[in-house]
Amino acid sequence: MTGWARVRLVGGLLVLAAIVWRLGAGPFLAGLRSLTPAAALAALSIGVVTTVCSAWRWRVVAGRFGVDLGWRPAIAAYYGSQFLNATLPGGVLGDVHRGVRHGRSIDDVGLGVRAVAWERAAGPVTHLALTALVLAALPSPGLSWLVGPLGLVVLALAVAAVLPVARRGSGRLRSAWPPVLVASVVVAIGHAVTFVIAARLTGVPASAADLAPVAMVVLAAMLVPLNIGGWGPRESVAAAVFAAAGWGAATGVAAATAFGLLALIATLPGLVVLVVRPVGEWVRHG
Repeated sequence: MTGWARVRLVGGLLVLAAIVWRLGAGPFLAGLRSLTPAAALAALSIGVVTTVCSAWRWRVVAGRFGVDLGWRPAIAAYYGSQFLNATLPGGVLGDVHRGVRHGRSIDDVGLGVRAVAWERAAGPVTHLALTALVLAALPSPGLSWLVGPLGLVVLALAVAAVLPVARRGSGRLRSAWPPVLVASVVVAIGHAVTFVIAARLTGVPASAADLAPVAMVVLAAMLVPLNIGGWGPRESVAAAVFAAAGWGAATGVAAATAFGLLALIATLPGLVVLVVRPVGEWVRHG
């Protein structure tokens, strides 16, 4: 484990420890107890949609790099990477695994990793942009001030992504943005819907319209690298945001916990992929 990986792991553990010290283990247990078979089925169903869209995004980007990638291997590999992301520290090791495996299958690890890096970068930029738009359209107590900072962050990330493409004059990557944007929007909405379901399971007395901006902000916290498979900052921000909305910090942690478990359930097909057939073989022979 590298030094940075250790920092991310320790950071995530410290954040979770601080939450337990402040609120106790009760909110985490409440989130666990709130799960129902219907919610698990809904998470799996939403996961199918978001995974297919993510695989589509990857196929589009890989294609612009001149690499053919079939639907079946893309979906299988993406499910596998999501399961690893959800169960390993940092939340990105699954993507690294996917990129390296794909690169080896085409005898160009660098190209495989670059394609995955470009594909994955689209997700955070789109999510943050949508978060700013939702906050502007659906003001939420204590969150409206985030619109400006989020807009600046999105602008900076967009410029950082566009400049290298513009310098290289790559029309292929520029032409990939419409389908990549559509896929990323669907993925962001799917995750937000899953969080709304989790919040409802934990008894949050709010409408979907009230929960939408909260969901987007809480899920944006998962972009902070100091996490353990997504856990840590998400629960911390949920506690703060739910407290500001008057729903209680403990309820926020419970909702974030329920979301984390639903998100893990949605990735379980990836475990099947990894056990039954290595991701590299799906990519190579699919």
